[in-house]
Amino acid sequence: MQFDTRITDELLTTTRAVRKRLDLTKPVPQRIISDCVEIAVQAPTGSNAQGWRWIIVDDPDTRMQLADIYRESGAAYLAAAKEQASDAQTNRVYDSAMYLVENMHKVPIHVIPCIHGRPENNVPNSGLAGCYGSIFPAVWNFQLALRSRGLGSVITTLHLQQEAKTAKLLGIPDEVMQVALLPVAYTIGNKFKRAKRPTVDTIMHWNGW
Repeated sequence: MQFDTRITDELLTTTRAVRKRLDLTKPVPQRIISDCVEIAVQAPTGSNAQGWRWIIVDDPDTRMQLADIYRESGAAYLAAAKEQASDAQTNRVYDSAMYLVENMHKVPIHVIPCIHGRPENNVPNSGLAGCYGSIFPAVWNFQLALRSRGLGSVITTLHLQQEAKTAKLLGIPDEVMQVALLPVAYTIGNKFKRAKRPTVDTIMHWNGW
């Protein structure tokens, strides 16, 4: 198969972190989420362990409780960080993040990707890399699959400050580690631009630093 690199590159370069442009009023069919998870788990995993687990929440009462945990964990931090923002772009990011804090309960789908097993205390970097490297490629696959279907999301981690509280709410076993909370919805419009990034010649090193 020959890929259309124009379409592929457009997907890879315009899958943005979406907060304010999440459509809070349009329902998301469960089948679409299932299709996206099927694509997500085609990502590679360390030792082919396939230890990912996906908690999908569309129940309004449970979403409200998750949103409360998210707000308790992040509102004060984001407010303080916004005050310290040194440029307009960073200020917009924190403003967008605060919008999500205030509206998380309205987002139609909450997705919590998890990995079976936890790094031990003082685990070497190789162990951490193997653990998170076995779940985040799948998370990115999931987000790309959403984007190609007109939906958006953003990786959030603030609720992990109260991971145990979330685990109790959702019945997640102790040996299963949450790594993020992704609010998922259709997007308002589907035109997303490339982000401003450093030129590759300033960040790329050949054959050494």
